[in-house]
Amino acid sequence: MGSVLNRRGLFAGALVCGCLTAGLHARAADPVAAGKTKLSADEAIELLRRGNDDFVNDRQVTAAVNRARRLEIAAGQSPFAVLVGCSDSRVAPELLFGRGLGELFIVRVAGNSVDRTALGSIQYGVAELGCPAVVVLGHERCGAVQAAVKVVTEDAVFPGAIGDMVAPIIPAVLAAQRMKGDLVANSVKQNALRVARRLRETDDILAGAVAGGKVKVVAAYYGLENGAVEFMPV
Repeated sequence: MGSVLNRRGLFAGALVCGCLTAGLHARAADPVAAGKTKLSADEAIELLRRGNDDFVNDRQVTAAVNRARRLEIAAGQSPFAVLVGCSDSRVAPELLFGRGLGELFIVRVAGNSVDRTALGSIQYGVAELGCPAVVVLGHERCGAVQAAVKVVTEDAVFPGAIGDMVAPIIPAVLAAQRMKGDLVANSVKQNALRVARRLRETDDILAGAVAGGKVKVVAAYYGLENGAVEFMPV
């Protein structure tokens, strides 16, 4: 009888664990249910804030990255935010925001600059996929920004297309020179703010969505050491 009870107990325990696990994955995937996300811009940004808080405090993340989630999104995507980030290997958006498959539409280039191709990707995320939030994410000790600082302060020259990549960041460095504090950190923040302002104020598609209250474009700064994302007023 004892062995029967033990087997029943194990079976019941397995069912409970399975239900809990399924529930966790379902909650993680809720923001990207079938069709375009129903989240508002504020709700999307708050979801990113909470995910980063979990990341900073080493809380267990329950992002949906299993086979069921792969099958769920195979037919189409419905991310809830566009993330314009740097190519830096230390800055992995899904990880630092605690998100899973199909939740973020990510555009990455060194220095989080936006050229014509990147702009098209951002517009697609907003106009076609229905993302209500666009986050331009700079980060601590960004190599591309450090290179731009060297161009301004040391008259440095970089070979090939690297110089072209660095050039759009130079105005942010010039603005940061008038500020107190660390020049690189201030330049990173100014660069993210400049890109965000350009997107929300001068791009026809994004500016219209922002003016209509459907989309928010914000800038943020990621600390490599503390793992925290600071959202900055644009």
